[in-house]
Amino acid sequence: MSEKNHMDGLRVAVLGAGANGSIIASDLAEHGVDVVAIDQWPSNVEAIREHGIRVQLDDTVRSTRVLTHHLCEIAEMRQPFDAVLLVMKAYDTRWACELIKPLLHENSFVVGVQNGMTADVIADVVGSERTVGAVIEVTSAMYTPGLVERHSAPERCWFAVGALSPAAERHVPVAAELLRCVGVVEETDDIQSAKWMKLVLNVAELVTSAVLDLSIADCARYPGMREVMLAAGNEAVAAAQAHGYSVRPIFGMEGDEAASPETYVASILDNLVENYIQPDSRATVLQDWMKHRRSEVVELHAEVVELAKRYGLDAPVNARILELGVKVERGELVPSTANVEMLREALRSPVLVPARSAERPAQRYLPR
Repeated sequence: MSEKNHMDGLRVAVLGAGANGSIIASDLAEHGVDVVAIDQWPSNVEAIREHGIRVQLDDTVRSTRVLTHHLCEIAEMRQPFDAVLLVMKAYDTRWACELIKPLLHENSFVVGVQNGMTADVIADVVGSERTVGAVIEVTSAMYTPGLVERHSAPERCWFAVGALSPAAERHVPVAAELLRCVGVVEETDDIQSAKWMKLVLNVAELVTSAVLDLSIADCARYPGMREVMLAAGNEAVAAAQAHGYSVRPIFGMEGDEAASPETYVASILDNLVENYIQPDSRATVLQDWMKHRRSEVVELHAEVVELAKRYGLDAPVNARILELGVKVERGELVPSTANVEMLREALRSPVLVPARSAERPAQRYLPR
Protein backbone atom coordinates (compact mmCIF):
# COMPACT_ATOMS: atom_id res chain seq x y z
CA MET A 1 0.00 0.00 0.00
CA SER A 2 1.25 3.50 -0.78
CA GLU A 3 1.31 6.24 1.80
CA LYS A 4 -1.79 7.78 0.22
CA ASN A 5 -4.06 4.75 0.43
CA HIS A 6 -3.31 2.91 3.66
CA MET A 7 -7.05 2.37 4.08
CA ASP A 8 -7.59 0.60 0.73
CA GLY A 9 -8.86 -2.92 1.36
CA LEU A 10 -8.65 -2.47 5.12
CA ARG A 11 -11.33 -4.19 7.20
CA VAL A 12 -11.92 -2.15 10.36
CA ALA A 13 -13.90 -2.74 13.55
CA VAL A 14 -14.96 0.01 15.91
CA LEU A 15 -15.42 -1.81 19.19
CA GLY A 16 -17.64 0.43 21.31
CA ALA A 17 -20.26 2.49 19.49
CA GLY A 18 -21.13 5.00 22.15
CA ALA A 19 -20.93 8.71 21.35
CA ASN A 20 -17.29 8.87 20.25
CA GLY A 21 -17.26 5.39 18.75
CA SER A 22 -20.34 6.18 16.68
CA ILE A 23 -18.77 9.39 15.39
CA ILE A 24 -15.61 7.51 14.41
CA ALA A 25 -17.53 4.67 12.71
CA SER A 26 -19.77 7.14 10.88
CA ASP A 27 -16.88 9.26 9.63
CA LEU A 28 -14.94 6.18 8.49
CA ALA A 29 -17.96 4.94 6.56
CA GLU A 30 -18.42 8.37 4.97
CA HIS A 31 -14.81 8.10 3.74
CA GLY A 32 -15.47 4.74 2.13
CA VAL A 33 -13.77 2.56 4.76
CA ASP A 34 -15.02 -1.00 5.20
CA VAL A 35 -16.05 -0.54 8.83
CA VAL A 36 -18.11 -2.60 11.26
CA ALA A 37 -19.42 -1.17 14.54
CA ILE A 38 -19.84 -3.41 17.60
CA ASP A 39 -21.63 -2.31 20.76
CA GLN A 40 -22.94 -3.66 24.05
CA TRP A 41 -26.05 -1.42 24.32
CA PRO A 42 -28.84 -3.43 22.64
CA SER A 43 -31.14 -0.45 22.00
CA ASN A 44 -28.27 1.44 20.39
CA VAL A 45 -27.48 -1.42 18.02
CA GLU A 46 -31.11 -1.77 16.99
CA ALA A 47 -31.52 1.99 16.45
CA ILE A 48 -28.41 2.10 14.25
CA ARG A 49 -29.64 -0.87 12.25
CA GLU A 50 -32.95 0.85 11.65
CA HIS A 51 -31.89 4.46 11.06
CA GLY A 52 -28.11 4.39 10.59
CA ILE A 53 -25.75 6.29 12.88
CA ARG A 54 -27.29 9.73 13.27
CA VAL A 55 -24.81 12.48 14.12
CA GLN A 56 -26.10 15.94 14.98
CA LEU A 57 -23.65 18.83 14.56
CA ASP A 58 -25.19 22.25 15.15
CA ASP A 59 -28.53 22.19 13.28
CA THR A 60 -27.66 19.38 10.88
CA VAL A 61 -28.28 15.66 11.38
CA ARG A 62 -26.37 13.24 9.16
CA SER A 63 -27.44 9.60 8.93
CA THR A 64 -24.83 7.04 7.86
CA ARG A 65 -25.43 3.35 7.30
CA VAL A 66 -22.86 1.24 9.17
CA LEU A 67 -23.00 -2.53 9.60
CA THR A 68 -23.50 -2.90 13.35
CA HIS A 69 -23.38 -5.94 15.61
CA HIS A 70 -24.34 -6.76 19.16
CA LEU A 71 -21.39 -7.65 21.36
CA CYS A 72 -22.64 -11.21 21.69
CA GLU A 73 -22.42 -11.65 17.91
CA ILE A 74 -18.61 -11.48 17.98
CA ALA A 75 -18.62 -15.21 18.76
CA GLU A 76 -20.39 -15.78 15.42
CA MET A 77 -17.84 -13.85 13.34
CA ARG A 78 -15.20 -15.62 11.28
CA GLN A 79 -13.64 -12.99 9.01
CA PRO A 80 -10.74 -11.25 10.80
CA PHE A 81 -10.22 -7.51 11.09
CA ASP A 82 -7.09 -5.70 9.93
CA ALA A 83 -7.57 -2.90 12.46
CA VAL A 84 -9.65 -2.56 15.60
CA LEU A 85 -10.35 0.86 17.06
CA LEU A 86 -11.14 0.21 20.71
CA VAL A 87 -13.50 2.92 22.00
CA MET A 88 -14.62 1.22 25.20
CA LYS A 89 -14.36 2.54 28.76
CA ALA A 90 -10.90 2.12 30.25
CA TYR A 91 -12.16 -0.46 32.73
CA ASP A 92 -13.50 -2.59 29.84
CA THR A 93 -10.17 -2.77 28.03
CA ARG A 94 -8.88 -6.20 29.05
CA TRP A 95 -12.01 -8.24 28.46
CA ALA A 96 -12.79 -6.36 25.23
CA CYS A 97 -9.33 -7.19 23.86
CA GLU A 98 -9.72 -10.83 24.86
CA LEU A 99 -13.10 -10.88 23.11
CA ILE A 100 -11.80 -9.48 19.81
CA LYS A 101 -8.42 -11.28 19.87
CA PRO A 102 -9.64 -14.35 17.96
CA LEU A 103 -10.56 -12.03 15.07
CA LEU A 104 -7.03 -10.64 14.73
CA HIS A 105 -4.49 -12.03 12.28
CA GLU A 106 -0.71 -11.77 12.50
CA ASN A 107 -0.60 -8.30 10.94
CA SER A 108 -3.71 -6.86 12.63
CA PHE A 109 -3.45 -4.04 15.17
CA VAL A 110 -5.57 -2.57 17.95
CA VAL A 111 -5.74 1.17 18.65
CA GLY A 112 -6.79 2.18 22.17
CA VAL A 113 -8.84 5.29 21.37
CA GLN A 114 -9.60 5.87 25.04
CA ASN A 115 -8.98 7.96 28.12
CA GLY A 116 -6.72 6.47 30.75
CA MET A 117 -3.46 4.56 30.54
CA THR A 118 -4.80 1.55 28.66
CA ALA A 119 -2.06 0.85 26.11
CA ASP A 120 -0.13 -1.53 28.35
CA VAL A 121 -3.28 -3.55 29.01
CA ILE A 122 -3.94 -3.86 25.28
CA ALA A 123 -0.35 -4.95 24.69
CA ASP A 124 -0.60 -7.51 27.47
CA VAL A 125 -3.52 -9.17 25.68
CA VAL A 126 -2.75 -8.84 21.95
CA GLY A 127 1.02 -8.21 22.05
CA SER A 128 2.99 -4.97 21.88
CA GLU A 129 3.67 -5.60 18.18
CA ARG A 130 -0.06 -5.21 17.52
CA THR A 131 -0.72 -2.27 19.87
CA VAL A 132 -1.06 1.40 18.98
CA GLY A 133 -1.78 3.90 21.75
CA ALA A 134 -3.96 6.92 21.12
CA VAL A 135 -5.06 10.16 22.75
CA ILE A 136 -8.57 11.35 21.91
CA GLU A 137 -10.19 14.75 22.25
CA VAL A 138 -13.69 14.59 20.80
CA THR A 139 -16.54 16.27 22.63
CA SER A 140 -19.89 14.58 22.23
CA ALA A 141 -22.92 13.15 24.00
CA MET A 142 -25.38 10.33 23.46
CA TYR A 143 -28.63 10.28 25.39
CA THR A 144 -30.81 8.61 22.74
CA PRO A 145 -29.89 5.27 21.12
CA GLY A 146 -28.38 5.79 17.71
CA LEU A 147 -28.26 9.60 17.96
CA VAL A 148 -24.99 11.41 18.76
CA GLU A 149 -24.71 15.07 19.68
CA ARG A 150 -21.36 16.06 18.18
CA HIS A 151 -20.06 19.14 19.96
CA SER A 152 -16.75 19.45 18.13
CA ALA A 153 -16.49 19.74 14.37
CA PRO A 154 -13.72 17.73 12.66
CA GLU A 155 -11.24 20.59 12.78
CA ARG A 156 -11.74 20.68 16.58
CA CYS A 157 -11.27 16.95 17.08
CA TRP A 158 -7.70 15.91 17.90
CA PHE A 159 -5.85 12.62 18.19
CA ALA A 160 -2.31 11.49 18.86
CA VAL A 161 -1.15 8.01 17.91
CA GLY A 162 2.06 6.14 18.63
CA ALA A 163 3.53 2.68 19.05
CA LEU A 164 4.59 1.11 22.32
CA SER A 165 7.35 -0.89 20.63
CA PRO A 166 9.38 -0.63 17.40
CA ALA A 167 7.58 -3.74 16.13
CA ALA A 168 4.30 -1.79 16.00
CA GLU A 169 5.63 1.39 14.39
CA ARG A 170 4.52 0.25 10.92
CA HIS A 171 0.90 0.42 12.11
CA VAL A 172 1.06 4.05 13.23
CA PRO A 173 0.66 5.70 9.78
CA VAL A 174 -2.33 3.46 9.06
CA ALA A 175 -3.96 4.28 12.39
CA ALA A 176 -3.29 7.97 11.77
CA GLU A 177 -4.90 7.85 8.33
CA LEU A 178 -8.01 6.19 9.74
CA LEU A 179 -8.40 8.79 12.47
CA ARG A 180 -7.80 11.66 10.03
CA CYS A 181 -11.26 10.80 8.73
CA VAL A 182 -12.48 12.14 12.07
CA GLY A 183 -10.15 15.00 13.02
CA VAL A 184 -6.60 16.30 13.30
CA VAL A 185 -3.98 13.63 14.04
CA GLU A 186 -0.45 13.86 15.40
CA GLU A 187 1.96 10.94 15.15
CA THR A 188 4.23 10.74 18.19
CA ASP A 189 7.21 8.67 19.28
CA ASP A 190 6.22 9.05 22.96
CA ILE A 191 2.60 8.01 23.17
CA GLN A 192 2.72 7.16 26.88
CA SER A 193 3.73 10.71 27.78
CA ALA A 194 1.04 12.08 25.48
CA LYS A 195 -1.58 9.85 27.09
CA TRP A 196 -0.53 10.93 30.57
CA MET A 197 -0.75 14.58 29.54
CA LYS A 198 -4.36 13.93 28.49
CA LEU A 199 -4.89 12.26 31.87
CA VAL A 200 -3.56 15.47 33.47
CA LEU A 201 -6.40 17.35 31.78
CA ASN A 202 -8.94 14.62 32.53
CA VAL A 203 -8.28 14.65 36.28
CA ALA A 204 -8.62 18.42 36.28
CA GLU A 205 -11.96 18.56 34.48
CA LEU A 206 -14.00 15.37 34.25
CA VAL A 207 -14.92 14.20 37.74
CA THR A 208 -14.63 17.65 39.30
CA SER A 209 -17.32 19.04 37.01
CA ALA A 210 -19.44 15.91 37.39
CA VAL A 211 -19.35 16.05 41.21
CA LEU A 212 -20.78 19.57 40.95
CA ASP A 213 -23.33 18.65 38.27
CA LEU A 214 -21.93 21.39 36.02
CA SER A 215 -20.70 21.60 32.46
CA ILE A 216 -16.92 21.61 32.16
CA ALA A 217 -16.85 25.27 31.17
CA ASP A 218 -19.14 26.31 34.03
CA CYS A 219 -17.03 24.32 36.50
CA ALA A 220 -13.87 26.08 35.33
CA ARG A 221 -15.54 29.43 36.07
CA TYR A 222 -17.28 28.45 39.31
CA PRO A 223 -15.94 30.37 42.36
CA GLY A 224 -13.16 28.40 44.03
CA MET A 225 -13.07 25.58 41.48
CA ARG A 226 -10.30 26.71 39.15
CA GLU A 227 -7.89 26.32 42.04
CA VAL A 228 -9.10 22.75 42.67
CA MET A 229 -8.90 21.81 39.01
CA LEU A 230 -5.38 23.16 38.66
CA ALA A 231 -4.24 21.43 41.85
CA ALA A 232 -5.54 18.06 40.61
CA GLY A 233 -3.74 18.53 37.31
CA ASN A 234 -0.55 19.75 38.98
CA GLU A 235 -0.45 16.62 41.15
CA ALA A 236 -0.64 14.54 37.97
CA VAL A 237 2.16 16.60 36.41
CA ALA A 238 4.36 16.04 39.47
CA ALA A 239 3.74 12.29 39.33
CA ALA A 240 4.55 12.32 35.61
CA GLN A 241 7.86 14.07 36.16
CA ALA A 242 8.81 11.68 38.95
CA HIS A 243 8.06 8.71 36.71
CA GLY A 244 9.95 10.11 33.74
CA TYR A 245 7.08 11.05 31.46
CA SER A 246 7.71 14.13 29.35
CA VAL A 247 5.60 17.22 29.92
CA ARG A 248 4.61 17.83 26.32
CA PRO A 249 2.03 19.92 24.48
CA ILE A 250 -1.12 18.25 23.24
CA PHE A 251 -4.03 19.48 21.07
CA GLY A 252 -1.52 21.18 18.78
CA MET A 253 -0.49 23.65 21.48
CA GLU A 254 2.73 25.59 21.01
CA GLY A 255 5.05 27.81 22.99
CA ASP A 256 6.86 27.74 26.33
CA GLU A 257 3.68 27.94 28.37
CA ALA A 258 2.43 24.71 26.85
CA ALA A 259 5.60 22.85 27.86
CA SER A 260 6.26 24.44 31.26
CA PRO A 261 5.24 22.31 34.27
CA GLU A 262 4.32 25.50 36.16
CA THR A 263 1.75 26.71 33.64
CA TYR A 264 0.92 23.49 31.81
CA VAL A 265 -2.39 22.66 33.48
CA ALA A 266 -3.76 26.18 33.19
CA SER A 267 -2.69 26.30 29.54
CA ILE A 268 -4.36 23.07 28.49
CA LEU A 269 -7.49 23.75 30.56
CA ASP A 270 -7.95 27.19 29.01
CA ASN A 271 -7.24 25.76 25.55
CA LEU A 272 -9.93 23.13 26.10
CA VAL A 273 -12.54 25.66 27.25
CA GLU A 274 -11.72 28.17 24.52
CA ASN A 275 -11.32 25.88 21.53
CA TYR A 276 -12.60 22.37 22.03
CA ILE A 277 -15.88 22.32 23.97
CA GLN A 278 -19.17 24.14 23.92
CA PRO A 279 -20.33 26.05 27.01
CA ASP A 280 -22.86 23.37 27.90
CA SER A 281 -20.69 20.31 27.17
CA ARG A 282 -20.98 17.80 29.99
CA ALA A 283 -18.07 15.56 30.97
CA THR A 284 -18.34 11.92 29.97
CA VAL A 285 -18.38 11.08 33.69
CA LEU A 286 -21.50 13.18 34.27
CA GLN A 287 -23.14 11.63 31.21
CA ASP A 288 -22.44 8.18 32.67
CA TRP A 289 -23.98 9.15 36.00
CA MET A 290 -27.04 10.58 34.28
CA LYS A 291 -27.51 7.14 32.69
CA HIS A 292 -26.88 5.41 36.06
CA ARG A 293 -23.70 3.87 34.69
CA ARG A 294 -20.27 3.35 36.15
CA SER A 295 -17.71 5.94 35.08
CA GLU A 296 -13.91 6.04 34.88
CA VAL A 297 -13.39 7.73 38.27
CA VAL A 298 -11.02 5.02 39.52
CA GLU A 299 -9.18 4.63 36.22
CA LEU A 300 -8.34 8.35 36.24
CA HIS A 301 -7.72 9.46 39.80
CA ALA A 302 -6.44 6.24 41.37
CA GLU A 303 -3.82 6.19 38.60
CA VAL A 304 -2.48 9.54 39.82
CA VAL A 305 -2.70 8.68 43.53
CA GLU A 306 -0.88 5.37 43.07
CA LEU A 307 1.86 6.71 40.79
CA ALA A 308 2.47 9.65 43.13
CA LYS A 309 2.67 7.28 46.11
CA ARG A 310 5.24 5.13 44.30
CA TYR A 311 7.61 8.11 44.29
CA GLY A 312 6.85 9.37 47.79
CA LEU A 313 4.53 12.16 46.65
CA ASP A 314 1.11 13.11 47.96
CA ALA A 315 -1.92 13.70 45.75
CA PRO A 316 -4.57 14.85 48.24
CA VAL A 317 -6.80 16.60 45.70
CA ASN A 318 -6.95 13.58 43.42
CA ALA A 319 -7.58 11.39 46.47
CA ARG A 320 -10.51 13.59 47.49
CA ILE A 321 -11.98 13.69 43.99
CA LEU A 322 -11.65 9.91 43.86
CA GLU A 323 -13.39 9.60 47.23
CA LEU A 324 -16.30 11.83 46.23
CA GLY A 325 -16.67 10.24 42.80
CA VAL A 326 -16.87 6.77 44.31
CA LYS A 327 -19.48 8.03 46.80
CA VAL A 328 -21.61 9.32 43.94
CA GLU A 329 -21.39 5.95 42.20
CA ARG A 330 -22.41 4.18 45.42
CA GLY A 331 -25.41 6.46 45.81
CA GLU A 332 -23.97 8.08 48.95
CA LEU A 333 -23.55 11.57 47.46
CA VAL A 334 -25.63 13.63 45.05
CA PRO A 335 -23.77 15.72 42.44
CA SER A 336 -24.28 19.38 43.35
CA THR A 337 -22.44 22.66 43.72
CA ALA A 338 -22.92 22.07 47.47
CA ASN A 339 -19.90 19.74 47.15
CA VAL A 340 -17.44 22.54 46.38
CA GLU A 341 -16.18 22.90 49.95
CA MET A 342 -15.56 19.17 50.26
CA LEU A 343 -13.31 19.44 47.22
CA ARG A 344 -11.55 22.55 48.47
CA GLU A 345 -10.80 20.98 51.84
CA ALA A 346 -8.16 18.85 50.11
CA LEU A 347 -6.11 21.93 49.13
CA ARG A 348 -3.12 21.85 51.48
CA SER A 349 -1.04 24.71 50.14
CA PRO A 350 -1.61 27.76 47.97
CA VAL A 351 -2.04 26.90 44.31
CA LEU A 352 -0.75 29.23 41.62
CA VAL A 353 -3.82 30.21 39.61
CA PRO A 354 -2.85 31.91 36.35
CA ALA A 355 -5.44 34.29 35.01
CA ARG A 356 -7.86 33.05 32.41
CA SER A 357 -7.44 34.36 28.92
CA ALA A 358 -11.05 35.53 29.12
CA GLU A 359 -13.85 35.28 31.66
CA ARG A 360 -16.13 33.75 29.02
CA PRO A 361 -13.85 32.69 26.16
CA ALA A 362 -15.12 33.05 22.63
CA GLN A 363 -15.91 29.72 21.01
CA ARG A 364 -13.95 29.16 17.79
CA TYR A 365 -16.40 27.22 15.64
CA LEU A 366 -17.38 27.54 12.06
CA PRO A 367 -20.48 29.71 11.64
CA ARG A 368 -23.76 27.85 11.41
